[in-house]
Amino acid sequence: MTADPKPHLPDHPQRYALVNELHARPYPKLGVPGHAVYVAFKEPRDAANRDRRKDHDHLVDLLTRNGAAQPQAGITHYGGKIGRHEVKWESHTEFTTYLAFGKGVSSRAFDPAETEIYPDSWIDAAPGGRIAAVQIRIEELPENPDDISPLLEQWFVTESLVCTWVLDGAAVVAGDFRIDPNGQMRFAVFARPGTGPGRIGRTVQRLCELETYRAMSMLGLARARDLSKRLNALDPRLTEIVDGMGNDANSAEETLHDLLEISAELESLAVQHSFRFSATGAYEAIVRERVEALRESRFEGRQKLSEFMARRYDPAVRTVKSAETRLQQMVTRAARAGELLRTRVDVERSAQNQKVLESMDRRSDLQLRLQHTVEGLSVVAISYYAISVAGYLAYPLSKKIGLSKELMMAGLTPIVILAVWLMIRRIRKGMGGH
Repeated sequence: MTADPKPHLPDHPQRYALVNELHARPYPKLGVPGHAVYVAFKEPRDAANRDRRKDHDHLVDLLTRNGAAQPQAGITHYGGKIGRHEVKWESHTEFTTYLAFGKGVSSRAFDPAETEIYPDSWIDAAPGGRIAAVQIRIEELPENPDDISPLLEQWFVTESLVCTWVLDGAAVVAGDFRIDPNGQMRFAVFARPGTGPGRIGRTVQRLCELETYRAMSMLGLARARDLSKRLNALDPRLTEIVDGMGNDANSAEETLHDLLEISAELESLAVQHSFRFSATGAYEAIVRERVEALRESRFEGRQKLSEFMARRYDPAVRTVKSAETRLQQMVTRAARAGELLRTRVDVERSAQNQKVLESMDRRSDLQLRLQHTVEGLSVVAISYYAISVAGYLAYPLSKKIGLSKELMMAGLTPIVILAVWLMIRRIRKGMGGH
């Protein structure tokens, strides 16, 4: 008998989409000579929650200007041909990127005409502003690598020039991380003969990503500087409050109110800056990963990318991390001080409540004594009137038996007093008295 075929197992609704995502963004393939022009746009505020339809419309505008096919709605990446260039478009969490690349190079190095693939009117209409703009020139590495030195001196600023072997000696990458008059950051790639277009494409892609993520991570620097100014103002106030907590002359209630005001502002600052600082950390990690992926080695004693980052980039990142750490420390300090101060307030309130209870006990004891005194006076007053009434009632009887009125009143007095006292005592017990 043949075995029954396996029953059909339903796939997860996103299985194919997740697998396709692995292959959705291939590296470009660039030949030698060639050029690439890259631009990234970012909304100035709340870019992570931007209207992504505007990004799509901006892409459609560029394709329409060049008579290219229209992309589907809702896509996050696109690849196609516009004129003599290939173009790659990608939508990221906070920004969108365009990479156009083509064959050949202009006779003039980094000719602004190469960037006209992105018209000025189209750039002006972009949602947000340019966060990165990179122009890359790809040439063949001469037999003697030293022959590129005159070109480097001509194209780049020597002070900040980075020039390094990448991909285990497959190419030389050079750049100065400065923006030229055309608004572009320049990089040159000198590929060793025989280097495949895939390796060149990966190098170009990583350079573009390196600049983009470097720029994105640096957005936290301005935030960190503004935050440091505010923390410099709050820190003395918080310190003064903490130092004054042990002084009994200071009102705990007023101190707690001031502390809660500072704590609320610190929490608000933490909420405002948490996303940007977290993003800075994530982008920094990508920058370092891209530098490591280039597998660089020193070229003719010149500065490497990793060295440039250590000197120019790392201090800025440390400033951001320092501000983030300081903010968290102040939030923690304020929270601890608040707990201590609330404990002090609770102790003081407990002491006040104890005094109130003691005062109430004294008043109750006084009221009880006053009540007993009043009851004694009441016995006397009631007995006085009761004796008078009893005297009138007993007078005819005492007259018959020859007993004088004085003796008769004297005999009635203790009896009436005892009767009144017993009556009042019984009434008090009936009302729950003691």
